[in-house]
Amino acid sequence: MGTVLISLSSFGAAEVRRHGQLWFARLAQQAGADGVEVRGELLVDAERELPAIAAFAQRAGLALVYSRPEELWSAGGDLDAAALDRALSAAGQLGAPRLKMAIGGFVRASRSSLRSLRERLAGAPVELLIENDQSADAGSLDALRGFFAEGAAEGLSLGMTFDIGNWHWTGECPLQAASALAPRVRYVHCKGVQRQPQRWVAVPLADSAAPWRAVLRAMPNGLPWVIEYPLAGDDLLAVTRHEVEQLRAVARSLA
Repeated sequence: MGTVLISLSSFGAAEVRRHGQLWFARLAQQAGADGVEVRGELLVDAERELPAIAAFAQRAGLALVYSRPEELWSAGGDLDAAALDRALSAAGQLGAPRLKMAIGGFVRASRSSLRSLRERLAGAPVELLIENDQSADAGSLDALRGFFAEGAAEGLSLGMTFDIGNWHWTGECPLQAASALAPRVRYVHCKGVQRQPQRWVAVPLADSAAPWRAVLRAMPNGLPWVIEYPLAGDDLLAVTRHEVEQLRAVARSLA
């Protein structure tokens, strides 16, 4: 069975900015999580927070992933080398072996910049994982299949963060996406979804309207699974521990 991590955004943006991600990393560890995904968009003082989280994670034996909100390609289709460099630098400060980003505005004409991306990643102590986000440009099956195909043609083989809930925001079938992309998946965001009148919302897997068990069954064995849905309650530690245990139980049932 793979490890269970918690995306620290699950605790709510306002609360995370108020207490700091180190506080929630400690709570995640106390709740039995194997690691945390640190969120770049929720850092208040990165120069202070990242080394502090890194030191705690090393002492506690927590696995780390760094998520960067900036996209790899601009809306005009140009590689945002500065954004990539900032992301790699922050992941290095954190000591995270994996960096999660979305492709953004990558189009077929962007292919010429893939060599530059490959060169920038060469020798970096960080594995870049591409996530399906909630946008049509960077989160649709066609966009991601096209990107990975273009990358492979340029000798660039990248793994993927597969968010099982985000496909609903782009109107895609998560099972079809899992069938097409499973060999590339290195890391799974476990996000349940429900439909409200005007939008999709993230919910625990147990409350999800989506066929999440079938999607998880289609994933390679032993991958890290990540909680990325709201965690809240009067006893936040108990709520978090329950969700970690639930996800482990699901993993055992599918093993």
